[in-house]
Amino acid sequence: MKIAIVGTGYVGLVSGTCFAEMGVDVTCVDVDVQKIANLNKGIIPIYEPGLEDMVLRNIKAERLHFTTTLPEILDDVQVVFSAVGTPPDADGSADLKYVLEVARTIGQNMQQYVLLVTKSTVPVGTAALVRQTIQAELDKRGVTIDFDVASNPEFLKEGDAIKDFMSPDRVVVGVESEKARELITKLYRPFLLNNFRVIFMDILSAEMTKYAANAMLATRISFMNDMANLCELVGADVNMVRKGIGSDQRIGGKFLYAGCGYGGSCFPKDVKALIRTAGQNGYELRVLKAVEEVNAYQKQVLFHKLQRHFNGELSGKTVCIWGLSFKPNTDDMREAPALVLIEKLLSAGCKVRAFDPVAMPEAKELVNTKMTSLDTTHMYFANDIYDAVLDADALLLVTEWKEFRMPSWGVVKKTMKGSLIIDGRNIYDKMEMKEMGFMYDPIG
Repeated sequence: MKIAIVGTGYVGLVSGTCFAEMGVDVTCVDVDVQKIANLNKGIIPIYEPGLEDMVLRNIKAERLHFTTTLPEILDDVQVVFSAVGTPPDADGSADLKYVLEVARTIGQNMQQYVLLVTKSTVPVGTAALVRQTIQAELDKRGVTIDFDVASNPEFLKEGDAIKDFMSPDRVVVGVESEKARELITKLYRPFLLNNFRVIFMDILSAEMTKYAANAMLATRISFMNDMANLCELVGADVNMVRKGIGSDQRIGGKFLYAGCGYGGSCFPKDVKALIRTAGQNGYELRVLKAVEEVNAYQKQVLFHKLQRHFNGELSGKTVCIWGLSFKPNTDDMREAPALVLIEKLLSAGCKVRAFDPVAMPEAKELVNTKMTSLDTTHMYFANDIYDAVLDADALLLVTEWKEFRMPSWGVVKKTMKGSLIIDGRNIYDKMEMKEMGFMYDPIG
């Protein structure tokens, strides 16, 4: 079976590579000439554990190809996945220009049946716009060619994307025809031989499912962060509260960990887009608006804790940050809490020393381009975790990378000037830290 995937970002590249791994002949398409040239050499543009080896293996096996031109391969494929970006506009709505450009290209060049599957996260009703766009181009050409559109939203966790794709707990697909259903079933069957878990539904419901899933997970995170802040005020321990409520089978323990806010490419963008969609339909999603407000506050909570410890006198203090990416096992800095923290620290006159195992290049680029009004000469990107804590008055753990879990605390203690550790992910043991002479402040 031959398919095309348009867009070689996170979703497109992972999806295309995993399909190729299961024997599908895949051509990935992107307008970025340099990116395609690099991919043809096996140089991948993102960090995802295991992806590079899989890309190289499937290029060698001639199952994975890369090109900049969709029309030249359109006659050879039955299914085209659209995995292009949908960046948020200023009002929170998703920008569909790239999605509709793919539809226009297909309408202008198709000569036979094509199933266009939208894999990008798009607002409810996008499939109808895609269908209209393709049909309009066919009408301009004066031809009648059968085609289908479908929705197949991705549910990949950065850092575990390959596992999620190869062994999904569900595949959600919105279709309009039996032919589209049969093609998708054939394509996904190798992934689900032991337990066939493709959930077919109408397209509008599939589009809504993606937003609703991310909104629910974001809600759980903000709920626990709200509870953590209250726990601190009343003297309760949010970790004990989490265990208590997580043991209730109706609630469960996932996404109940308090921290310093969520980020990434999905939750912030999708919550905003869903709120926007509701507004366009005359409805206010009050719970999700609160979720956003809590998360915006939580991204500042480490800074507020630091202020309290130093009675608001932060100018001239050296602050170490461990972890920059929005979560472990990725270099993704989109909406990362670390960026909010760095901006506030530099604004307060602090010297910042930071380390991340993977995200340093991306973080440097964002600090240098997005924080031009601040004195970024006070921002130092360290060589390792111990270089980062050199002469630091305080250490702030922002991203829970594995290498931060068991450092040599004796070295840290000797290297730091101060003894304050603010744990933004609650990965350390409170009593152990105090016994080693640290002033330890977790979340909740």
